[in-house]
Amino acid sequence: MSETANATKTSGARRLLVEARHHVNLIVPPHAGVGARLGYWLLLLVLLLVIAPVLSLLVIAFGDAGDVWPHLMSTVLPRSVVTTFWLMLGVGGLTSLLGVSSAWLVTMCRFPGRGLFLWALLLPLAIPTYIVAYTAVDLLDYSGPAQTLIRWLFGFKSARDYWFPEVRSLPGSILVMSFVLYPYVFLTTRATFLMQSACALDVARTLGAGPVRLFFAVALPLARPAIVVGVTLAMMECLNDIGAVEFFGVKTLTFSVYDTWLNRASLAGAAQISTVMLVVVLLLLWLERRGRREQRFATTTRRYQSLPSFRLRGWRAVAAFLVCFLPILLGFVLPASVLMRSVLFHWRDNINGDFLAAAGNSLLLASVAALLTASLGTALAYFARSQKSALVKAVTRLSSIGYAVPGTVLAVGILIPVARLDNLIASSMKEWFGIASGLILISSGAAMLYAYCVRFMAMSYGAGETGLQRVSPNLEAAARTLGRTPWQTLVEIDLPMIRPALMSGALLVFVDVMKELPATILLRPFNFDTLATLVYGQASLEAFEKGALAALTIVMVGIVPVILLSRTSGRSMHE
Repeated sequence: MSETANATKTSGARRLLVEARHHVNLIVPPHAGVGARLGYWLLLLVLLLVIAPVLSLLVIAFGDAGDVWPHLMSTVLPRSVVTTFWLMLGVGGLTSLLGVSSAWLVTMCRFPGRGLFLWALLLPLAIPTYIVAYTAVDLLDYSGPAQTLIRWLFGFKSARDYWFPEVRSLPGSILVMSFVLYPYVFLTTRATFLMQSACALDVARTLGAGPVRLFFAVALPLARPAIVVGVTLAMMECLNDIGAVEFFGVKTLTFSVYDTWLNRASLAGAAQISTVMLVVVLLLLWLERRGRREQRFATTTRRYQSLPSFRLRGWRAVAAFLVCFLPILLGFVLPASVLMRSVLFHWRDNINGDFLAAAGNSLLLASVAALLTASLGTALAYFARSQKSALVKAVTRLSSIGYAVPGTVLAVGILIPVARLDNLIASSMKEWFGIASGLILISSGAAMLYAYCVRFMAMSYGAGETGLQRVSPNLEAAARTLGRTPWQTLVEIDLPMIRPALMSGALLVFVDVMKELPATILLRPFNFDTLATLVYGQASLEAFEKGALAALTIVMVGIVPVILLSRTSGRSMHE
């Protein structure tokens, strides 16, 4: 009887192995060369790493979770969904207003300060939303400079003597996030305005259209796809935020995931809320794709002429200056000033062992994550370029969609497979070597690196793909005719030529890892802080001034890619 059972198990295992090999062969051709097969296996590995958190999330959410879902549907989800909807709607509307208006003014108009605004309007990208939220409360709270000045000027004795808007509210979070996230809309919209300059805009001007009519009748309809892309990116960042919404007391879906997991000890409930967030993300991606598909235009040249601009004078010049200066003031100048003041007045509380340890952890994690994503992203881009298969390109693009998944969702999905692998390693070490290793992957920070690579893979892949597009295939063909192997061609020809693109992609990953908060909070080991979590912890204790140096360090690091971006945006339009 046992022999029959063993034979049945063996035949079942063989059947599963044959089926698995059949499915793998659909992507990995059995007669491909060694290099190509390695590329296919790398592609499958990366795809598995990206898809595993989502599959794990769905298993947790729809598995045996007891009566968690009815409880969430009756208490948590209705409020969280409504709050998230109004937050994203408000941020989308205000970022589009700020981004489109400033992009139009600096592109098509001439007024005092325009040269400064061309790059300064990108500065809010250097400050994470949670840091701006902390500085806004520090500035506008009852004991802050703004209300203190009001009481001094008008002789008020208490808060009951005057009315002041509450910053810790849904409208306050909309304002704060919008003044940080509008550069996404500004960048995409200004690029479209520049591309339109040699086409429809010049024709409309010759027909007598003024700046207002030109904007609403020609430029705005043509820029609609770019606006949709920018607003979608801003909404995704808004959905991903945890520090600002928690500090403001705005209970969004992201906050509900964090609260349900850590405070209510319900991983299944957190997974179910995360699936709702995934639905929101898919809806945003669908809207972005639909917006780009329905509105398209083409140009007949890749070189763009200098813009014929409108000269603004008098009150119009003042109004244009204020429209461009206000987002910079509220999104960068005031937050940076609050950080500088806090560092100067509380420098002894900031420079300590906690700051140095957090800075070292952030530097190590960001460097390793940048190196890993740059290597994997470049390898995927090179393999997709060398293989003309549509399936390979589709799978490659699918493997880089992690940027759209919020950090909290990734953390929930990553925890279970990493924890199970950790337990397997621990039991194996105990059985084979008698060593109690503990949870190596989670305690070493490997789970955080996993989350960073999945989330930011798209940046490195995009940088590698863009760089390889500028390498002529004739150079590779010449190298191959001279006896170089594909690997030698990559090392000797391609990598030196695409080094600037790879470095820019790695730099973006480095900076984003330094700022990343949601996944880091949920996956960090015990007593392990980064600069972002140090700022978050001090702000949670209402002692933000003690984390001001860590926040200022994050901002200073974030300024570097903003400066590079401001120097390159628009330049390629005239090359």
